[in-house]
Amino acid sequence: MADNKIKEFFQLGEVGNYFIRVFKKTDPNQKSNLNLRMMHGINRISILIFLAALIFWIVKRFM
Repeated sequence: MADNKIKEFFQLGEVGNYFIRVFKKTDPNQKSNLNLRMMHGINRISILIFLAALIFWIVKRFM
């Protein structure tokens, strides 16, 4: 019973699965779509900038 609660707690859900999909290598068998590639590229940049700003804020806050 406790194992199920732990597994449920650490499930990634929709947001976590999206992050995995964005940073995962693409499938070579899938047809390439320029709009989709650009969207994922912009999302990668936004996520990285957000994480950098969060780290900067934490360091500045506690220093």
